[in-house]
Amino acid sequence: MSDDNKNLSDDLNDMLGDAKDGAKKAADKANEFADDAKEKANEFAGEAKNSAREFSDSAKETFNRTSGDNKKILAGILGILLGWLGIHKFILGYNKEGIILLVLGVLGFLTCGITSAISGIIGLIEGIIYLTKSDEEFYNTYQVGRKPWF
Repeated sequence: MSDDNKNLSDDLNDMLGDAKDGAKKAADKANEFADDAKEKANEFAGEAKNSAREFSDSAKETFNRTSGDNKKILAGILGILLGWLGIHKFILGYNKEGIILLVLGVLGFLTCGITSAISGIIGLIEGIIYLTKSDEEFYNTYQVGRKPWF
């Protein structure tokens, strides 16, 4: 082989070696970048789980701390605003009565609003009654005494 061909061959081999080294370096960088991305994604997922857990714990604690007074105000306001759905009954633990009002409210779509109006009037009256009672009277009547209607 001539010196020119040998030099050309050596140059090509050097270039090929350099290209292989460059490809290996690029692959190493890509793997390093992918590992960093995975690590950051795992950190983000862990932080999101912790935030969700903290929110859930806080919501549970708030719900469990609800006293008779808070249930009175919540049930009264919901009775006035959404009484036709019976939500105030569910807040106080009267599921049967809440279902009755809910069914009446939904049936309003079939009865041109008559049953919804009836359940809405009941909810409005009960909401006003809840809010006008003293805290102790409300607690004894609706939470201890379990009086379901008016």
